[in-house]
Amino acid sequence: MDFVTGNLGWIEVICGPMFSGKSEELIRRLRRAMIARKRVQVFKPVIDDRYSRKQIVSHGDQRMNSEVVAAPSEILARLDWRTQVVGIDEANFLGAELVEIASQLADSGKQVIVGGLDTDYLGRPFAPIPDLLALAESITKTLAICMRCGNPAKHTQRLVESEDLIVVGAAGMYEARCRRCFEPGIPKQELLEFARPRLERDSE
Repeated sequence: MDFVTGNLGWIEVICGPMFSGKSEELIRRLRRAMIARKRVQVFKPVIDDRYSRKQIVSHGDQRMNSEVVAAPSEILARLDWRTQVVGIDEANFLGAELVEIASQLADSGKQVIVGGLDTDYLGRPFAPIPDLLALAESITKTLAICMRCGNPAKHTQRLVESEDLIVVGAAGMYEARCRRCFEPGIPKQELLEFARPRLERDSE
């Protein structure tokens, strides 16, 4: 979304499956805001410590310093009143409270740029992204590459055994799948292949 003059706030949402470039696009937009001499603050959930505890990191290893929060309310508590652009990565880990916080920020004149998964490992809408999409002025849907067939992928396929909604992980635990190749839940054959190296090590 282009920058505008005046004290106008808005919400931008970047959504899609894992490995689709969401964090990379978020970092790109935040860097553009910095080039435009806007004051930027970046936040990420404390649960996301896969690559760095205090940076947002893309799977392509692009990085940007960020502040870590355990709940959306901490964003308001830590916000510098001079901040003009607020970036939030991995919003799917922050819960429904983020919807109200993002709205408050936008209503107060802040430009809020949010990145996160829009569907979970079963292919269902992943809160709070769907509600943020309904409130946003700008929406970008990113697609990955299906690891089965190479077609555009909109799903995140979980490869480890767990029925928990949130299981933090990256390559080896998840992969991108297209609509045709996606198997909601845990594909038994792939679970066996994931576990085989461990079983072989244990038997030695």
